[in-house]
Amino acid sequence: MECNLDDIIKQSKKILLLSHVNPDGDTLGSMCAMYSAIYDRFKIKADMSVVSNIPYNYKFLPNINLAQRYFDQSLVYDLVIALDIAAIDRSRDSKIFFDKAKVTVNIDHHKTNPNYGDYQIIEPEVSSTGEVLFNYFKKYGWEINKDTAVCLYVAIMTDTGNFRFENTSSSSMHAAADLIDKGANPNTLYKLCYETKTKNLVMFQNYCVNKAEFLNDNKIAYTIVYKKDLEKFSGGDDFTDGIAETLRAIDSTEISFVLKEIDSKTTKVSMRSKHTDVSKICEKFGGGGHTFAAGCTIKNNIKDSIKKILNEINL
Repeated sequence: MECNLDDIIKQSKKILLLSHVNPDGDTLGSMCAMYSAIYDRFKIKADMSVVSNIPYNYKFLPNINLAQRYFDQSLVYDLVIALDIAAIDRSRDSKIFFDKAKVTVNIDHHKTNPNYGDYQIIEPEVSSTGEVLFNYFKKYGWEINKDTAVCLYVAIMTDTGNFRFENTSSSSMHAAADLIDKGANPNTLYKLCYETKTKNLVMFQNYCVNKAEFLNDNKIAYTIVYKKDLEKFSGGDDFTDGIAETLRAIDSTEISFVLKEIDSKTTKVSMRSKHTDVSKICEKFGGGGHTFAAGCTIKNNIKDSIKKILNEINL
C-alpha cells in the first residue's frame, strides 16, 4: 500500500520511532533523521526508542540524547515507525508499542523484510535505510536541514562501510554529495564514526581476531565471544561490531562469522562473505539481512551453534 507520510503524520499526535537491537549507524542515523525531519516539517516531537546501549561512536548524532531505553508499556501511540528493522522482533521490548499502535509504518532496505506493518517504504535495491529516507524526502519535497543531513549521511556512510561495500552505488554517492552540500562534513563524520574508539574496544577486538579459527583451507574464519570475554574488557554489545569484517578481509577468507554467547542456550551469529549469499544461511535460523552481510540468533549453546552453522556452509 502506498505510504503518504504527510497525511499519516498530520493525523498523529503521539509518534514513536523505533530502532533495532544492537543498533548500528543506519538504524540510529535514520531514527534521528526522521525525528529531525518530522519536527522541522510538522513541529511534532516524536519519541525515540533504543533497546540496547547506544554505541560510543554514535553518541554525537543530533538529538540522540532524546532517545529512551524504557517507556511506560501502557502507552498507545497514534503512529509507530520502524526504521531499518528487518523483522519487527528485532525491536525487542518496543514491539509492544508497534503492536498496539493505531497506525504502523515499516521503513527499511533489507531484502528479507516480510513487509510487516500497515504501510511500507522498502527499497531493497538501495544501500541503507538512510538512503530510503533520502529518496522519500526528495521525492515528496521534505526539507533536509543540517541535522537531518548529518544523520542521513552517517546512515548511508556506515551501511556502505564508508562507501566501500558492494551495496555502494552511484545513487548512494549522489545522495551523499547532496547531503554534504546541506552541511554533512565527511571528514568530521568519518573520524567520529571510525576513529573514535575506546582502548578497551580496540584491545577486545584484537583479542577476538587473535583467537580466530580457520577451516577449509582458510576459506572459513570464525571467532567465539563468550560473556566472560566481554566482562573481562568491560565491553558492551557494540564491541563485536566490525570483527566479522576484519576476518573477511583476509585474502583467503570467503565466509567469516562471529558467535556471541548471550546465555548458555542462546548464541548470536554475525556473518560476512565475499561471494556467498549468507542471508540464506541465516534465514534457516530465523535471521536474515543482506547477501554478503547477515545475522541470526540460534537457540543453542556456542558449541552446538558452531556445528549448525558449519553444516549449512557449502564451499
